[in-house]
Amino acid sequence: MISMRPSLVLLLLIFPVGLTGKLCAQDDETVRVFIFAGQSNMVGSDSKVKDIERFPPFDGLDAPQPKVRFSYCLGRENKTKSDGWVDLQPVNNIVGPELSFAREVTQNTKAPLAIIKVAAGGTHLGGDWNPDVPSGFKMYPLALNWIRDALSDLDKQGIKYRLEGFMWHQGENDMFNEDYMANYGDNLQNFLASWRRDLNAPELRFYIGELCTKTIWGMDLRPRMYAISLGQKEVTGNDPLAQYVPTSHVGVEIGGGVGLHYHYGTLGQLEHSVNYADAYRKNIGQRKAASKSLNQWPYKKDSKVKLFVLAGHRNMEGERAFVQELAALNDKAALLQPKPSIAFRYNLGGGYKVSDDWEPLRPAGYYDTFGPEVSFGDSLNEAAIGNIAIAKFTHSGSQIIDWTPEGSEAKTRNLYPAFLQFVRDSIRDLEARGQQVELAGIFYHLGENDMSWGPFRQGSPQRLMSFVTQSRKDLAMPNLKWYVSQQPPTDDERVNKIDVTTKLQQTIAADKNLVYIQAFDIPPQDKKLVLDTNGVVWLGEQIADAYLNQTKN
Repeated sequence: MISMRPSLVLLLLIFPVGLTGKLCAQDDETVRVFIFAGQSNMVGSDSKVKDIERFPPFDGLDAPQPKVRFSYCLGRENKTKSDGWVDLQPVNNIVGPELSFAREVTQNTKAPLAIIKVAAGGTHLGGDWNPDVPSGFKMYPLALNWIRDALSDLDKQGIKYRLEGFMWHQGENDMFNEDYMANYGDNLQNFLASWRRDLNAPELRFYIGELCTKTIWGMDLRPRMYAISLGQKEVTGNDPLAQYVPTSHVGVEIGGGVGLHYHYGTLGQLEHSVNYADAYRKNIGQRKAASKSLNQWPYKKDSKVKLFVLAGHRNMEGERAFVQELAALNDKAALLQPKPSIAFRYNLGGGYKVSDDWEPLRPAGYYDTFGPEVSFGDSLNEAAIGNIAIAKFTHSGSQIIDWTPEGSEAKTRNLYPAFLQFVRDSIRDLEARGQQVELAGIFYHLGENDMSWGPFRQGSPQRLMSFVTQSRKDLAMPNLKWYVSQQPPTDDERVNKIDVTTKLQQTIAADKNLVYIQAFDIPPQDKKLVLDTNGVVWLGEQIADAYLNQTKN
């Protein structure tokens, strides 16, 4: 058991470990200790410290953070270990989630932080991390001893501390063992109980990271990923001190060949830890500042407003389009400025960030990012087509099947009902404010990931039409215009035998109210699948031009 000073024991009796309320606000001296544990996506696999500079919101995280204590033991056969407590910094030239977590938290609290990290790729909860009968690399007893030793060292130094949270990202490898997969929820519940018992921390709060559905495993292992998520959600739904942390909307590494990957990579590591920080800060009463609503409603009562609905995946969301880079683009810096003449509402990342009310159109992504809506709205505004409003619904961790009314076996990933409600609510709210509403069109950018996996590439035209057809029925708008944009599909011998562009063109041509936008002249891009800042601005202009050209004909 952990040795604790009498004063700390008394503190724990008054304020149990893991509870974070007034104590956090009043006590700025006690060190908050966070534990980070899991497998490869907790380690930071396939990330590179040198790539941090490519992502402006996270600039500087390649440098040590001397105000944050760090103790780590990483890897399986060949472990990399810290010699006691060190300054928080990248290890082995990779980017772990602890880096941006620490910066996010320390920027918003005066209390000192300490992070203990034990993680190893390719490990199972059912085996390696099993508290009762650990097998394989026996990660549970290893982690327990490491954590106890690190805390004991704080005791020896006379440092006041408390365990503040346990960040857990793991589960991919349990998908490959039928028994582990079926019992993930039970195993996770036992895992949490064991840590609370063994650390003498009955109120320790856990943050359970979602397995990212944007990876290749989110497609070809969809039922197995779903099974793990059900286990995670069952535990976090029943345990008031365990929280499910969404991560499917974060960036994911672009692999070779078809482009799909199974690790977050650099950008994803930097982003998914911000999600942990957001969850923690919310628990201690630190809420992010709300986005500013419109100071003045831009439309006269009873006037007509054209509503444009934007929907899609990675590039409609704007995964790699950053406001810092937008400022540097020639003649595009003005897109950073709010446009109070255009009302804008949004639901991003499958509900990760949702506007409270209509806002002035401007960049509104969750990591200093933005989507094509800013250049789209600007182009329409310059064309002086009358009052316009934009509503955006995206989830970059989705595939086309998730947007169909049929959905898939992964029921919790089905977006269609939420999307339909979002469109209805947007129309009703405008009408309630006294506007005459014309739904000018739904602008959908085809799923980028779908183009990289044969079965989804093959089925994309049919799934698209299922989505389109049912939306018209449910909205009672049989002639509703849809504008479907397609970027160049993945060019790889494993999928090139499926001529998805021709199939899409043929399918769309049969529908007089469906407009096909071939967005193939994208500015040069560094990566497959995802568009950079320049590409996202360009895409917005292209879909605006497509609409304007249609209205002229």
